[in-house]
Amino acid sequence: MRPGAGPSRRGVLRAGGGAVLAGAAGAAVSGCGAATDDGVAADGTVTIEVWHGQADTAKKVLEGLVADFERDHPRIRVDLGGGVLSDVMLQKVTAALAAGSYPDIAYIFGSDLARVARGPQVVDLTGTVDAGPLPWKNYWAAARDAVTVNDRVRAAPAVLDALAVVCNKRLFRAAGVDLPEAGWSWRDFTETARRLTDKAAGRFGTGWPGTGDEDTVWRLWPMIWDLGGDVIDDSGKGIGFADSGVRALEVVADLVRDKSVYVDPKPGSEQMYQVFQSGRMGMVVTGPWQLPDIGTAKVDYHVVPLPSFSGKPVTISGPDTWTLFDNGAARTRAARTFVTWLTQPAQDVRWAVGAGSLPLSRRTEDQPAWRRKVADTEGLSVFTEALDSARVRPVHPAYPEVSQALGQAIVTVLLGRGSPAAALRSCADEADAALLIPR
Repeated sequence: MRPGAGPSRRGVLRAGGGAVLAGAAGAAVSGCGAATDDGVAADGTVTIEVWHGQADTAKKVLEGLVADFERDHPRIRVDLGGGVLSDVMLQKVTAALAAGSYPDIAYIFGSDLARVARGPQVVDLTGTVDAGPLPWKNYWAAARDAVTVNDRVRAAPAVLDALAVVCNKRLFRAAGVDLPEAGWSWRDFTETARRLTDKAAGRFGTGWPGTGDEDTVWRLWPMIWDLGGDVIDDSGKGIGFADSGVRALEVVADLVRDKSVYVDPKPGSEQMYQVFQSGRMGMVVTGPWQLPDIGTAKVDYHVVPLPSFSGKPVTISGPDTWTLFDNGAARTRAARTFVTWLTQPAQDVRWAVGAGSLPLSRRTEDQPAWRRKVADTEGLSVFTEALDSARVRPVHPAYPEVSQALGQAIVTVLLGRGSPAAALRSCADEADAALLIPR
């Protein structure tokens, strides 16, 4: 993921290629060409345009859901245009808003929402969640927090996840190391990584993305939160991790010192996951989206919650959103209807099971289909249980700059080019400057 974006689902939610960008631009105009200006055709049918950012399995699941929705709502047509990479959806939507030709719904990363929501075209969903059938109070706190900007609900949650640690059982046995259990510490983590590392065999204890993007950064926030820090301080004018960030970076430095960490030099972390799946890495910090690939690679694995400093559970969730845009009253009503239907437990469970997400609400978690999925998938319950302690990055327009600054600090430490304290000082200088800019 790029700085400021939420975590992509590494091949599950990644769209199918840059060549479709031009087609998506045309779809924004042509998708509702048969309708009047307010989106209502002569027969009363309303067409809404959805830029979904999905590919492969996730796209097929969404297409099936749309077909069922249209059968139940014959006066609403959902045009799944938006054949644009989810990773570049922000740029696509920003250009569309500037041109005045934008979709009714777009898949927006949670960390991009604050910037998008500043525009008057974004629909306020506060009334929808207060009075409508959405299971809002039943949503996990991370899902609610990720779509709330200045106490207003500016989108609907689309995807929910959490980080945990996946361990290769065979490598643990070979190294004579016991599998970790819930409640372990970051000291335990670094020591375990050291013991699992075998330079002669080309085996690493763990891995870390090394490009400085959001995939590099979001793995550090649980440590910072656990140490009492925060992304932004209470004044809103500076970072909230000047001290806790140094301590968190010392964990990274310990891994580097022990030569127990594989640093992935390419965006997307695909190489890091390939190293794990090939049996040359003992532990990887990841989300539930990676379990299908790990299973396909026939890795005998174990899932354990993230370590902590305090002994208390803490993790991060990176929810993405369905953001609605105002194209007139009729299309806005239809978009609200579709998103409300899509996020109901009966549909959400199909999306979660088929597209690699976690359930948005406890009601979805109670669905028989999800219970079967958990029973059939080793370790999946660990990710769902982690949602009780999951936090999200702040929905703040300056977050991308803060993330970029911290990303560079992490890379500095990963590559052994500076100490945690020096790297954090440079991060603070850059991030604090960004936070002082009026927005």
